[in-house]
Amino acid sequence: MDLINIIKAPIGKIETEILASNNTFSTRDLIDLSFHQDEQIGFRAAWILERVYSNHQINFIPDAAYFLEKLPLQQNLSALRHYVKVLAFMTNKKASTEIKEIINNYETDDIVEVVFAWLIDEKVPVAVKSHCLNILANLIYKHNWIKTELTETMEFLVDKESIAFFAKVKQIRKQLVGIK
Repeated sequence: MDLINIIKAPIGKIETEILASNNTFSTRDLIDLSFHQDEQIGFRAAWILERVYSNHQINFIPDAAYFLEKLPLQQNLSALRHYVKVLAFMTNKKASTEIKEIINNYETDDIVEVVFAWLIDEKVPVAVKSHCLNILANLIYKHNWIKTELTETMEFLVDKESIAFFAKVKQIRKQLVGIK
């Protein structure tokens, strides 16, 4: 049975993890499927993709650059939540050596640009914006201009967003203090 037929119907956490651990479907297939015209199929593929990254990273690494290439094109807001969560993990200082090397060698200018755009887009959910804050703070080491821009953007958004966003801004501000 092919993946698209499996994820046409709703799936839960257990099924998602089983599919993530199943080597029958490649990471590239999941990435491509996350752009499916049926947004629910795209969402489920992105959810499985997130679980592949979190629990079966060895299967994700060969297609990590492909993921980074496709990330700016993601427009399904439900799938985007999983994409930015993966990218927040990938850019985190606790990321694996292999992932750090991929991020260090990848030209991230387009990613930074689109992540800033998502951060200020009123239609983008706060959960996505929260991960965007992490991503941008994590990429300051590659783009030192982000610190000033991110600080200004947070100041602009803090009164327009939810309490949850404000809490994330507080966390990011603390992180930025330690960055020169």
